[in-house]
Amino acid sequence: MLQAAEAGRLCPKHGRQERGKLSLRIGQALPLCLLHTCRHLPSRAASQRFDCYPERRVVVTQELCESRGCCFIQSPPLAEGKQGVPWCFYPPDFPSYALESLNQTALGMVGVLVRREKAYYPRDIEKLRLDVEFETDTRLHIKITDAANPRYEVPLDVPRVTKRAENPIYSLNFSWDPFGVLLQRKATGAVLLNTTVAPLIFADQFLQISTSLPSKFLYGLGEHRDSFLHSLDWNTLTFWARDVAPTESFNLYGAHPFYLLMEEGGNAHGVFLLNSNAMEVALQPAPGLTWRTIGGVLDFYIFLGPDPNMVIQQYQQVIGFPAMPPIWALGFHLCRWGYGSSNETWQTVRAMRNYQIPQDAQWNDIDYMDGYRDFTLDSQKFTSLPSLVEDLHKHGQRYVMILDAGISSTSPHGSYWPFDEGLRRGLFLNTTKGQPLIGQVWPGFTAFPDFSNPDTHQWWLENLQHFYAHVPFDGVWIDMNEPSNFMDGSEDGCPPGELDSPPYTPAVLGDSLSAKTVCASAEQKASVHYNLHNLYGLMEAKATASALVRIRGKRPFLVSRSTFPSQGRYSGHWLGDNRSGWHRPLLDLFGIPLVGADICGFSGSTSEELCTRWMQLGAFYPFSRNHNTQNEQDPTAFSPAARTAMKDVLLTRYSLLPFLYTLFHRAHLQGDTVARPLFFEFPRDVATWELDRQFLWGQSLLVTPVLEPGVDSVTGYIPQGTWYDFYTGSSLNSSGEMLKMSAPLEHLNLHVRGGSILPTQKPGTTTGVTRGNPLRLIVALSSHATAWGDLFWDDGESLDTFEKGNYSYVVFNVTQVGCGGEGRSGGPMAPGHLDTEATKVTIGTLSIFGVQKPPSKVLLNGQEKPFSYLDNQVWPHFRVPFAGRGSPC
Repeated sequence: MLQAAEAGRLCPKHGRQERGKLSLRIGQALPLCLLHTCRHLPSRAASQRFDCYPERRVVVTQELCESRGCCFIQSPPLAEGKQGVPWCFYPPDFPSYALESLNQTALGMVGVLVRREKAYYPRDIEKLRLDVEFETDTRLHIKITDAANPRYEVPLDVPRVTKRAENPIYSLNFSWDPFGVLLQRKATGAVLLNTTVAPLIFADQFLQISTSLPSKFLYGLGEHRDSFLHSLDWNTLTFWARDVAPTESFNLYGAHPFYLLMEEGGNAHGVFLLNSNAMEVALQPAPGLTWRTIGGVLDFYIFLGPDPNMVIQQYQQVIGFPAMPPIWALGFHLCRWGYGSSNETWQTVRAMRNYQIPQDAQWNDIDYMDGYRDFTLDSQKFTSLPSLVEDLHKHGQRYVMILDAGISSTSPHGSYWPFDEGLRRGLFLNTTKGQPLIGQVWPGFTAFPDFSNPDTHQWWLENLQHFYAHVPFDGVWIDMNEPSNFMDGSEDGCPPGELDSPPYTPAVLGDSLSAKTVCASAEQKASVHYNLHNLYGLMEAKATASALVRIRGKRPFLVSRSTFPSQGRYSGHWLGDNRSGWHRPLLDLFGIPLVGADICGFSGSTSEELCTRWMQLGAFYPFSRNHNTQNEQDPTAFSPAARTAMKDVLLTRYSLLPFLYTLFHRAHLQGDTVARPLFFEFPRDVATWELDRQFLWGQSLLVTPVLEPGVDSVTGYIPQGTWYDFYTGSSLNSSGEMLKMSAPLEHLNLHVRGGSILPTQKPGTTTGVTRGNPLRLIVALSSHATAWGDLFWDDGESLDTFEKGNYSYVVFNVTQVGCGGEGRSGGPMAPGHLDTEATKVTIGTLSIFGVQKPPSKVLLNGQEKPFSYLDNQVWPHFRVPFAGRGSPC
């Protein structure tokens, strides 16, 4: 794109202060000098064209384009539904805001932006306020809003800083006219943001800001069924919570306007736009990015890392660290939409027990309800459900039920307390006429609770308490909470007006904000639904988590379909109504570590091979649940060979529960990821940046699933270093290379990173049984014969055990001269002793991978112990309470 100075030379009569006059009002002719600029833009600048006419339902003509004061160059047409080089794009000197003043504050700067020319969207704002806060050395906060009138802002509980960063690793500069932000990393000089590439537009219902990007390696921007590494080939991602089976290019269930970008050299940064209105992000091969939203403010947090793990941690310092799940949440869950009765559900549970296949929780979909109404029980088909739940509890298992967001507004029995009482208290979304908005979901006509109203939380609690008295459930599955609506808007449609028909509508599925949801004009306690729509699932999760704590007095367990930043503080997430098919792993960057897809697929029919491979992959989802509509696909439904393969991989998961639980503790404590992409651990290895067919648990365990049919091998990337086969301990020294590995149907490739210690246990059929078994420490020596690992241990379900100090934390170390463990009970992380809870843990087996020659003897606290040596493994066998600093070497 031409620089401003070049544009000035093309239009010599316009000095610096006059360039803004190149802007046109609709209907004005384009100045000859600007026509000259547009016609002589070099063809190589096509990737640099920022779209001036993003409306998708309009065929852009030269007349329409030039009426906005923009350049028009027609490009070859693409296939229907595909995007390409924009025909209408901003000239280099398109007028924007100018920075009129800038003053220092205690935390940063405050400035005033003045609009040079009226924009082409209605009610553009003349003066804007710019707030800049240097919050930490690695975090910058920039907010742009109306200088005169308050606008809606997301009520996220963001921690406030009181002191300006002293040594930021970034430098910030501004272009004054036109206004622009230029952010650089001091260490490398990399330009992370440059918003001068296109004009800032700030109208009442259209806000737009663009930036160049330092590389094409961009991730995040959920929730979309897109490749993990986003394509920048004219790709637009839309954020508007929507009930639709995961499909590429559509806006899905949640909205997470956050991206992470890898820079040349291996540094990383992230950008978060705290805005809940409908929006889209347009990516282009410049590389560049444009944010467009139709409400709220431009409230950006930028995280400087410098490595990707730190970026995610810094992001969660703003949105909140995830809750610690109960240990049973990490077991295997089983569900089906189509259990015809509680007895049929019970039969599945018994079959799983009969084959001794691990299972911690049995779920029911809407089948259990009377007429699909929340908080009701089908008294005919599910009359034995309370007995089933009692039986599950006797066997150390849990029960989880579904709840939909829509509350039936009719009842064949004459009264329905949830609706009647909600109506009496005025707790539902209302139309612009002040009446409850009525839509249609599974039970028929429904009203929608207003979870932005604190009184609704109390009503929700009372409903859950009433049902719990009959069916003592352990967790809740909140579904259809975009909110989903089987009709567009309401039974009466939506009223005319700019909330339901805004001047600009992002590229939402259905081309309407009310498509398969409620009217954007619906009234809620906190604001209009136009502002709150993307927050609906989060607000319901917050109300549900609070209610579960009140009812059960333990850590709440719930998963939500619709999500928004900070969701992890209250719930997990499953990926909705996926189809049976061969899919890539999921990797979470959004602070919701308890995440998983429906194993073997929700809809469609799986095959035995597909389900076996998917169970192997799904056994390593942080949240592991097999769920299907109508068809049976639990492990007991398949042949003995497939059933055995599924059982074996679940036993492997259960053996790793101490390691997995410790990873969740680290996520809760400091925002670590649980399932992470390879480049998080190897950011300097560019070969890992595009890998999305493998993933890591923490730093230490590499998972390489089979993701295609009819094969008995898999090719995976082994990063540089020493790696060990999880099952055999055989070593592999890699320089960073692709490796073809044997993968018969019964086998999942797992590798342990050298230098790691994994706490595992002999697996049982539930997490409770497993936790009563001895520990098995797997020590994978580095090339320097060292290793490190840790273990977090508590009772697995009490609230705030870390915060209250009711836990044990053990650090395991191996050096060239010996090995040992140190632990603590609450307090700062320092050597100490283990409390009585940890003395219940015994070490049954210590396996050391990477020993080059057999030792002459093995000592435990000075006493010689028997051992066996096989190739490069030492397997001392002993069982003693682990307390203090005993060294089992």
